[in-house]
Order: sequence, then structure tokens, then C-alpha cells
Amino acid sequence: MSKTIQPEIIFADEHLLLVNKPANMLSLPDRYNASLPNMRDWLQALYGKIYVVHRLDRETSGIMCFARTTEAHLHLSRQFNQRSVEKNYLVLVDGQFAEPEGVIDLPIGENMAKRGTMRIDMQEGKPSLTLWRVEESFAQFTLVQCNIKTGRMHQIRVHMLAIGHPPAVDPIYGKRDAFYLSQIKRKYKVGKFQETEQPLMQRVTLHAFNLLLQHPQTLEEMNFDAPLPKDFAALLRQLRLHNAQ
Repeated sequence: MSKTIQPEIIFADEHLLLVNKPANMLSLPDRYNASLPNMRDWLQALYGKIYVVHRLDRETSGIMCFARTTEAHLHLSRQFNQRSVEKNYLVLVDGQFAEPEGVIDLPIGENMAKRGTMRIDMQEGKPSLTLWRVEESFAQFTLVQCNIKTGRMHQIRVHMLAIGHPPAVDPIYGKRDAFYLSQIKRKYKVGKFQETEQPLMQRVTLHAFNLLLQHPQTLEEMNFDAPLPKDFAALLRQLRLHNAQ
């Protein structure tokens, strides 16, 4: 497996695993191409049988939880189903916010017109709740912390789009499929040994940075963090330099 997609073990004991998933790595094996790198197979090669408790979108980086026993899996799954787990994300979105925080309570359902995507569906969508708070503002973009109380597919991406602030990079729900320095740096010039400009970030600007849960055996409350990956951190540094308010 390429080093560029190597996951990082955050915590491991005989009951559970917390792992920092890199972007563009699947949570589960692909149904059509089982050879694609995925978190379940990668962990099972290291630890033997493991159980998937929740998932992240392929494009999303960040913290994931896995169980190592059937008992731990049952306990952790119950926590996620009962919404007692705190799931916190950072997302860079287009635009600025008039308020420092807010709540998005809009049902989400499958977009039948475009396979594999979701949309706001007031008639048949499932209840979906996202709490958001501004973390850092730039001239054209905002870094937002999202706490999701439900776990719908593409929830943050769909909810941010619904309030007019899609992810800064999102080929499905946003305005661009990559972020280039030339978009924010005046009089940008391609480097001497470059033929074309390379993107600062070429995947959805979304990272699961924090997970708070109860240990399935000791019942201790545990708080885990996953630092921003290099591409996301580098993009924020450039925004502070060239897109400050």
C-alpha cells in the first residue's frame, strides 16, 4: 500500500481501535473492486477479525472507530444509534457567515436523479441534524466545525450546500474539484520547473477531527483527536497568507 494513504493508529486495546483514515481510502471493501485499499481489510491484516462501527465517506479524512469483539461491537453500535457519541468535523466552505453558529435540521434522502448522491428531501428524507460553529473566517471562505447528531450519507456536504455554503472543494456538491493557489494569490506564477500549477488540495475539504465515546468494557468516557492532514493544513496556511479578512 502506498505511503500516501497509510492510516494511523490512534488507540488500540483488546476491545476497540481508533484510526485516522486518510482521504480517498474506503471504509469498507468496494463491491465491484475488492482490491481497492480499505480500512477494514487493512486493519484485519494487522489485528485479525474486526467489526466496522461507523463509516466515513471515501473522500473524507479523519477518525474512525472499530470494534475487536462482538460484545464491543454491540455496545459501540448502540452508542452510535442512540446518538450518545460526539462526532466533530472541520469543513472549509465557500463564503462567510452572518452568525457565529447555528443548527441545520433538514431531512436528507437519496437523489434518485444522480446515483450515489443525496439531497434535501422534505417529503421522504430521514431526519438529519447538524450543529455548526465558525472556527476561522477568511475573505472568501470559512472554516466551520460541525457536530453531527445523525449519520446520514454526505450529511455535512448536503447541509452546508443547503444553507448556501458548500465545501470549498467538492466535485459533487461544490463549485470546484480542486483548490489552486492562483485562486487566492494575486499575480501567481507557475514555478520555474513546473509546466502546470499543482493543486493545494484535490479532494473534499472535510475532516473528522474528534470523536467522544464510552469505552465498551470500562465505560470510561474517552476523547480522541485526529490532526489535520498535510493537504488541509497547507491550504489553511495559504488562506491565512493570501485570503485574510
